[in-house]
Amino acid sequence: MRALIHPTFGAPEEVLRIEDRPLPEPAAGQVRLRVVLSPIHNHDLWTVRGTYGFKPELPAASGTEALGVVDALGAGVEHLAIGQRVATGGTFGAWAEYIVANAAGLIPIPDGLPDETAAQLVSMPFSAITLLDFLAVKEGDWIVQNAANGAVGRMLAQLGSARGVNVVGLVRRRAGIEELREQGIDRIVSTDQADWKERVGALTGGAPIAAGVDSVGGASAGQVLSLLTEGGTLVAFGAMDSPTMEIASSNVIFKQATVKGFWGSKVIPGLDPTTRSALFGELFQRLSDGSLTLPVAGVFDAADIGAAVQASDTAGRVGKVLLRF
Repeated sequence: MRALIHPTFGAPEEVLRIEDRPLPEPAAGQVRLRVVLSPIHNHDLWTVRGTYGFKPELPAASGTEALGVVDALGAGVEHLAIGQRVATGGTFGAWAEYIVANAAGLIPIPDGLPDETAAQLVSMPFSAITLLDFLAVKEGDWIVQNAANGAVGRMLAQLGSARGVNVVGLVRRRAGIEELREQGIDRIVSTDQADWKERVGALTGGAPIAAGVDSVGGASAGQVLSLLTEGGTLVAFGAMDSPTMEIASSNVIFKQATVKGFWGSKVIPGLDPTTRSALFGELFQRLSDGSLTLPVAGVFDAADIGAAVQASDTAGRVGKVLLRF
């Protein structure tokens, strides 16, 4: 079978290459999937670069999420059937023609949900809805996030709106405001405007902002914290710009703020089955009623990984880049 492998850490477009690998066999409690589509996530690229929290042994496989069709069943697997579509969001090595995955963690895909949507269901949308729960906000509350034009930022705005949570989004260029407006997302402020804080205040009407999400790092983290009310919570979700958060100690002290991290790989496995099921049920509902959308920026053959990475890294990209095997 074909698989994307990198012998060293480095720029993904340079080190990733197609190699022939043996067809894997499922052990007890596992299934083998024929991969249909797999998205490119930032954390996948960070892993290839060697800069993520997980660092595989070299030469390493790549990719973590996929839509697949059940191809073979391991012993003891009775709730899935050969030919059934399922999604996985935590199977390392997903950038391959075939993968094996633990059957208990797979998500059966309802009929009628397009492959392009199902392929990106777990990692980003489920992280976004779990993050919203993690913030412990209720209907009518206000939250703020940077990287509002990123995949999770856009989903968090849509999911928050569906729950009645008011979401203010920060972007770093004014063009991002119109890009999001075209997707039906408003309450966006560009921090390249001198009066950006006043603009946020005008949007909220002076209402307290209970929580903030930082996906950028650096000075952007401090911008988010500066907007929070007393007792507010700043959640570090990503570090697209800098691995260091630049936050004012005065804001932490005088606001009595809480700063904590969210890593889906740690938070999601800790969810109880009832909560996990309810959140997935809500995702399917939001996708079916159109309040949550998962656009696709492009689909590339795995052999064109260099072009796919370039497309994924394009500024202003709307939607995920998917790999086909």
